[in-house]
Amino acid sequence: MLKLREKRGFTLIELMIVVAIIAILAAVAIPQYRKFQLRAKTSEAKANIGAIRSVEEGWSAEHDYYYAAGPNPGTVPGSSPADWTSGTNFDKLGFKPAGKVYYRYAVQSATSTFDDDNVPSLSGGSDTVVAHDNSIDIAILAEGDLDGDGTGSRYGCVDENPSIKGPAGDDF
Repeated sequence: MLKLREKRGFTLIELMIVVAIIAILAAVAIPQYRKFQLRAKTSEAKANIGAIRSVEEGWSAEHDYYYAAGPNPGTVPGSSPADWTSGTNFDKLGFKPAGKVYYRYAVQSATSTFDDDNVPSLSGGSDTVVAHDNSIDIAILAEGDLDGDGTGSRYGCVDENPSIKGPAGDDF
């Protein structure tokens, strides 16, 4: 008499259901992972703004004025990081980030603070900004476009207040 072999394994339907479940999970997880990556890159701007503020305060304590620094790198980096340009006022301040950057930075004169949704754009200006006690003299700014869609985000702080302001809802 012939023995029937016991079936082992999965049917095609069962395998298709597993593939469908994995596809649904991936469709949800991949965009969330991308957002997480972009948010992590904003930490560069916040860390560098804090470092620039520290060197500016040191410069001001020694020289009785702040040292303005024009936008560096020259253009806003897109989704790929850009090289930091040497030979700028940032070098004179003693600030140079390690490696490439996702944001463009500047130090410029300012007269007032700003809110999260109206951080000013980066501009040039004179090299020196007179330091006044208990008044806002400079703004340290960062501008980037992490997802490369042409809509950037800006972060910044002023010399009298170390809290970093930025977009309420990022550009991604």
